[in-house]
Amino acid sequence: MRLRKKYNYSWIAGLALLPAAFISSNPALAETGGKSSGRYFWSGDWSLTVGGDFYRQPRFTGSSKYILSAQPLISFGRTGVAERFSSRNDNISFALMDMEDFRVGLTGEFLMARGGSQADGLKDVPWGGEVGGFMEFYPTDWFRMRAELRHGIRAHKGIVGELAGDAFYDVTPAIRVSGGPRVNFASKKYLDTYYGINAEESVASGLSVYDPDGGGISSVGLGGAVTWMTTDKITTSLYAEYSNLQGKAARSSLVKERGSRNQLAVGVSATYRFDFTLD
Repeated sequence: MRLRKKYNYSWIAGLALLPAAFISSNPALAETGGKSSGRYFWSGDWSLTVGGDFYRQPRFTGSSKYILSAQPLISFGRTGVAERFSSRNDNISFALMDMEDFRVGLTGEFLMARGGSQADGLKDVPWGGEVGGFMEFYPTDWFRMRAELRHGIRAHKGIVGELAGDAFYDVTPAIRVSGGPRVNFASKKYLDTYYGINAEESVASGLSVYDPDGGGISSVGLGGAVTWMTTDKITTSLYAEYSNLQGKAARSSLVKERGSRNQLAVGVSATYRFDFTLD
């Protein structure tokens, strides 16, 4: 699990309309598609959903200490469009090919900085991002497989990949449960940024020097969520994501001497939807 303050949204509004129009990764039902119902491309029925995500997770990836944090959830899109499953792990996405059981497109993520107050004695990691592509496949109407491959910008210069499978089931018309396995991959440059310890950092932090000599699987885990459509406009969710660091990430002195291979994030979220019409 690569921990960061994640503002996970799926891009659902047209680029010409609102470049920052995202839908949060609340594991509720994501909206896709939608057509104009008037003379302008923005004409029609729209919804704005706002809320908050409150969670507990490690202070930084590999840490054994936990913090409480919060982030806003914002979504914007047309109403009355097709439903599509979405997971909290999904990053910002824009589909270039969107079929009933298959999607391919662009994806990206914003990464928060890691400062000295988080990992004393270690180099600061600046804020940055990752950009790349994603693919989704629905082998059945109750299971989704998703893969992402991204390249770091500013924060790191490595390559990361994520594979996830989620089964989802509507216990009632208002309650959905979902969950499944996750596997993360990372290149040497990524692992060196977040897990490597050079000689200078070793002296300052007391950790042993560590140089990951390659890439590979960085973690495996499980995630799940329960989403409740509390009312027609209010949605609440309870979720948990567990991962176990693997390979060169797990062998880092940051993890072995100061942190933990076991990484757990749990949280709750709530959103409210405002409906309106544009002429």
